[in-house]
Amino acid sequence: MEPQELLNLFLQRQSVRGYSSEPVSQESLSRCIEAARLAPSACNAQPWKFVIVKDPELKNKVADATSGGILPMNHFTKQAPVIVVMVREKANLSSRIGQTLKNKDFTLIDNGIAAIQFCLQATVEGLGTCIMGWFNEKKIKDLLHIPSYKRVELIIPIGHPADPIIRPKIRKNTDQISTVDSY
Repeated sequence: MEPQELLNLFLQRQSVRGYSSEPVSQESLSRCIEAARLAPSACNAQPWKFVIVKDPELKNKVADATSGGILPMNHFTKQAPVIVVMVREKANLSSRIGQTLKNKDFTLIDNGIAAIQFCLQATVEGLGTCIMGWFNEKKIKDLLHIPSYKRVELIIPIGHPADPIIRPKIRKNTDQISTVDSY
């Protein structure tokens, strides 16, 4: 891989909020799950489970649980042919000990890493995603029979973007986000 290739992938990945009706192939979904499966995690805990929602009626109910309420959020989720629900699983013993000793929830970090690997693979597949944290967790759990003691961390609609144009990235300059040898 050339040094610029990965940066180019990062430039292509964007939060997609409009999807075509073209279906997502099982092969592409499988590669996205494989990319997430290969993500690193604290003490190799792999504290995640992906619920792939493909049934159109159920998918639309899940989409409804991402919008509504006081603010009109996430109405685009119904357009996506597939919605992936990421559930945080219990970490293994060594990771839980580390979390306690360091007062840091490694499972949240681990889930974020797995989610971005999923989304980067989706980009390579020509698919769009949007990592979402705004949803009715109880409703999602009820719809998908997720145990009440589990946490639904993220929801990721996935599909072919309705608009293929890659928007320019508006980000802080590197000197605003990094320093050398001290804060």
